[in-house]
Amino acid sequence: MKFVPLTHCDLQASEISLGCMRIAELTDEEISRLIHTALDEGINFFDHADIYGGGRSESRFAEALGMNASLREKMILQSKCGIRQGFFDFSKEHILSAVDGSLRRLQTEYLDVLLLHRPDALVEPEEVAEAFTVLEESGKVRYFGVSNQNPMQIELLTRYVKQPIIFNQLQLSITNTGMIDAGLNVNMEIDLSIDRDGSILDYCRLKDITIQPWSPFQYGFFEGVFLDNDKFPELNECIDRIAEDRGVANTAIAIAWLLRHPARMQPIVGTTNPDRVKDLCKASDITLARQEWYEIYRAAGNVLP
Repeated sequence: MKFVPLTHCDLQASEISLGCMRIAELTDEEISRLIHTALDEGINFFDHADIYGGGRSESRFAEALGMNASLREKMILQSKCGIRQGFFDFSKEHILSAVDGSLRRLQTEYLDVLLLHRPDALVEPEEVAEAFTVLEESGKVRYFGVSNQNPMQIELLTRYVKQPIIFNQLQLSITNTGMIDAGLNVNMEIDLSIDRDGSILDYCRLKDITIQPWSPFQYGFFEGVFLDNDKFPELNECIDRIAEDRGVANTAIAIAWLLRHPARMQPIVGTTNPDRVKDLCKASDITLARQEWYEIYRAAGNVLP
């Protein structure tokens, strides 16, 4: 497993991260096998959020593993806050309270990374800055980032926040390529040319912000996986052929497609199947040819200008 190159921090983070959104209802044995398989395969980065499983995903993670100092040292733990029942909340009070809750549930004294989850329309960046400073100076959070934010939202935040923003978690998969489409279809009067996110891909590259693609196997907004799906025959034929040529599973090719992008992204994979973790981790050893990358992109239904 390779490390993702990170700027403004000293984290040695695996280039594939395991998302823990769906582990709340797993048994202790299932969680332990999943996490230890990930660790054995070289994944050391685990993504949480205070809302996953209503908080149970964090608590079950620590309970099932019997969290201890030795195990904690092997992990990079990231969590997110800001989504509440029916509204978003980036107030200082809520950020501080949410972090305390995550620390308690994860049975740890610090988070390696805290992300602001979805944009809060009522954000007061001065309050966020105060919260981040309190968390950093108290040792409760080492590094900070955002999720689902566009360039101007990040610019507004960084005008006040002194800590660097090192991650932006964004939806991206072979079938959800809006941030790529707009850059390929510049100055054309077609839907694919519409810039819906303020050129967030290029912005993150310019600012040394690592993009963490979420739902890398999903199409639409949690409508299902595109792999082995009859709705995407051409795409699956293409992926399966390349996977067979490389001697890996189709999941590895789907992740390798993301890793091939020079933005050097860190996909968040949410599988709870240990065998699938083993399969997809082989993506770290694969570098798709430029022609293969574009072939997969076109097989997903995209037409090059």
